[in-house]
Amino acid sequence: MAKKLRTRKHKVVLSRSRGGDVGITIMLVLLGIFMFLPMYYVVIQSLKPLDELWMFPPRFWVARPSFKNFKDLFTLMSGNMVPFSRYIFNTVFTAVAGTFGNLFISSLAAYAMAKIKFPGGRGMFSLVRTSLMFHQTVTAVCCFILMSAFNMIDTYWAIIVPAWATSLGLYLMKQFMETNVTDAVLESARLDGASELRTFWIIAMPMVKPAWLTLIIYSFQDLWNKGASIYIHSEQLKSLNYAIQQITAGGIKRAGASAAATVVMMMVPILVFVISQSNIIETMGSSGMKD
Repeated sequence: MAKKLRTRKHKVVLSRSRGGDVGITIMLVLLGIFMFLPMYYVVIQSLKPLDELWMFPPRFWVARPSFKNFKDLFTLMSGNMVPFSRYIFNTVFTAVAGTFGNLFISSLAAYAMAKIKFPGGRGMFSLVRTSLMFHQTVTAVCCFILMSAFNMIDTYWAIIVPAWATSLGLYLMKQFMETNVTDAVLESARLDGASELRTFWIIAMPMVKPAWLTLIIYSFQDLWNKGASIYIHSEQLKSLNYAIQQITAGGIKRAGASAAATVVMMMVPILVFVISQSNIIETMGSSGMKD
């Protein structure tokens, strides 16, 4: 006798017991709470007055919540010789310009490597894979020499241009294009008279939307959290993260402002991630699959 398949909302689901479903749900809830706990604790710390901040053992609630830490933070920021708005502009400008430049260049290169046959393509992609093993700290000296040669030291370009050349974005987009963009669809567009650039922009890019949204998240988060840079010397060009680190390095008396600064810095990346989380999960689930 054939085994009856389990369905939910007229869709076939995995053939495991209901007890297994309950066990998996409980495990996921516990893991979710465990992963959410650090973010909750950071927010709670930012709302504590100084006497509660140094209580031991630490408490996961606030007896007398207050926004004084945030007021102290912005008071300290307004006392700098560079306006607070300038640090915000520097961070937003470099993050946006670096992110979209990385997206455009990585997508074009990935499309060429995945869907256009040319001599040396496999060897070039092998170099890209190899470069993933090297941390940016290892290549800092080489980058500094190149930046000096092109007169980019102490300019916005010193932050933006290296962000355009990250190999992770190229690797992610190439793998996703190989899986999700079929040759038959591209060939149909070419037979209809579409140029290669038009085929890339109108056909390929919409088909890999989860991948480039994921790339936007990773690139933006990296640039948003960038602190001190060996390429930037002028105070008026430095990032918000660097300014906050300098202000909150004043020791115990600035512990409250430091907690508030941590919340301020993590709000924007978390908000962007929450908006695009479904596309990120889809990318991670599909980028390694083959037809």
